[in-house]
Amino acid sequence: MLTPDTILQGRYRIVRQLGQGGMGAVYEAIDQRLDTTVALKETLFADERLRKQFEREARLLARLHHPALPRVSDHFSEADGQFLVMQFIPGDDLSEMMDRKRGPFPTDQVLTWADQLLDALDYLHTQDPQIIHRDIKPQNLKLTSRGQIILLDFGLAKGQAGDVSRITTSASIFGYTPNYAPLEQIQGLGTDSRSDLYSLGATLYHLMTGVKPPDALTRAAALVNGQADPLVPATAANPAVTREVDQVLAKAMAQNREQRYATALDMRKALKDSEHASTVVNRGEAQTMLFPQPAQTVGIPTQTAVRQQTIPAGETTVVRPTSRGRVVPVAISALVLFIVACGALGFYMLQSRSDEPVAQVNTTAPSPENPVVHAPTVPQASPSPEKEKDVATPSPTQQPRPQRTEEPRKEPAPKAEATVEVEVDSNDPNVRVEPEAPVPPEFQQPRIQVQRLPGGTVIRTLPDGTQLITTRDGMRVLVTKDGQKKILSPPRPGRRRPPPVPSPEP
Repeated sequence: MLTPDTILQGRYRIVRQLGQGGMGAVYEAIDQRLDTTVALKETLFADERLRKQFEREARLLARLHHPALPRVSDHFSEADGQFLVMQFIPGDDLSEMMDRKRGPFPTDQVLTWADQLLDALDYLHTQDPQIIHRDIKPQNLKLTSRGQIILLDFGLAKGQAGDVSRITTSASIFGYTPNYAPLEQIQGLGTDSRSDLYSLGATLYHLMTGVKPPDALTRAAALVNGQADPLVPATAANPAVTREVDQVLAKAMAQNREQRYATALDMRKALKDSEHASTVVNRGEAQTMLFPQPAQTVGIPTQTAVRQQTIPAGETTVVRPTSRGRVVPVAISALVLFIVACGALGFYMLQSRSDEPVAQVNTTAPSPENPVVHAPTVPQASPSPEKEKDVATPSPTQQPRPQRTEEPRKEPAPKAEATVEVEVDSNDPNVRVEPEAPVPPEFQQPRIQVQRLPGGTVIRTLPDGTQLITTRDGMRVLVTKDGQKKILSPPRPGRRRPPPVPSPEP
C-alpha cells in the first residue's frame, strides 16, 4: 500500500487511496508536471507473461477515445507493481449512490445510461484487436456533473491480439464479481463480447430493481436440479419496469451465451424499441415525462383549441397537442375542391345550353323566284315598322358587334319604304340646283342590307356575305358566308310571343 505524498516516476504524488482489492489498489494522485489530478491503477503480479500482457493492453487502452471511457495517458512499472495512469472522475460510484438512496434508480434514467454504455461497448468490441472489459458492475460506473456515465476499472480488460498466449485469452487474469459475471467466466471457459453483455444486463437489473441478481452458478444449479430460475423477473421486483425491458434484460442474462444478443448494437436497438418515447408506465398510475406527478386529467392549451384527456391508471398515455399548422392545409384543400366543383358545374350547364337545337333559318337572299325568306322554327309575329339604325362596317379581322335586342311591338304589317319626290322648277330664280359631287371610291362605305320578314324576323346582310338573323323572341344567329351557324344569344325564357299575323299578299 502506498502512503500519501509518495512520489512515483518523479512525477506522480499520491494523495489518497480510493479503493483496494486482492490484486491491487486505486489511488488519487497529482501529476506534478501537468498540475492535474489523475487516477493510478496499481496491479500486483509476478508472472512475467502477465506483466507483458499488461503492457500490451495498456497501449490498447491509451488509443481509446469515447465519452463513456476514461482517458489513459500513461503506464509504467515500479517496484513490484504495474501502474496505469487514467483520467480521474470525482464523486461516488453508482453502487454507493444506490446505497445512499436506499432504492432503485428511475427506469428512464437507467435506460439512458444503458444507451451510453452499449455505445461504449460497441466501440470497444469493434476495435482491432477486440477489447473485452470483463468487470462491468455498479462499482465501476461513475456519473459526471453533466449526466454522462463513465465505465471505469480496466484492470481486467483484455485485448484479444493474435500474439497473446492461450492462457490469458481463455481465462480471466484476476477475479470477478460473482453477481455480475457470466457462467463461462466463472468456469474459466473464456470470455467474449457476449460476456460483457451479460454483466451489463445484470448491472442494469440491479440499478432498476434495487435487487442484486443471483450469481450464475446458483442459477445453473437450480436449473440442473429441475427448479425454477431464482432470477426474479424485473417487472416483479419493480413494477415500474415494463415487460418489454424485462424481456431484453432476461435475454442479455441468458445462461447460454448463444441465446444472448450477438452484439452490443443489437441489444441497444432492442432497448430502444422497448422504450416508450414520451411515457414511463407504472402499474398503479400513469406518468409522462412532461408531467412527472400522477395526474388524472391533462389539458393542453393550444392556439386553436383545448383538449382534455383522462388518463386511466396503469395505461400508457401519449399526449399530443393539436397544432394549428395541421388545420390550415386541410382548409386550403377544402377550398380548392369547392372551387373545382363549382367550375365543373358551370361548365356542365354551359355545355347543356350549347347542345340545344339551333333554329333552321332559310338565309337565301330574296329574289323574284324566292321573294320571301321563312324561318320555320320561329313563329310569325306582327312586324315592326321601326327604322333600322346605321351599323358601322366591321373590319376584316373583327366580327360584327352584336346588336341590342329590339323590343317587340305590335304594329301593322310592314309597308314599303316611301320615296318622297319634290318637284323643283329649274327656272325659279330662288332655287339654285348644284350638281351632286361624286364621292371617291375610297370614301364610299358599303351598305348593310336589312330585310324584315313577316313575324318579326330581321336579316342583316353584311358586305362580306355574313348574315345576322334576329328573331322575334330575341335569339340572334350569325351565319357566315360558308354556311356555318353560331348562336350569339339564346331566346329569352318566359317571353310572351304574340300570335302569328298572316303576311300580306305580295
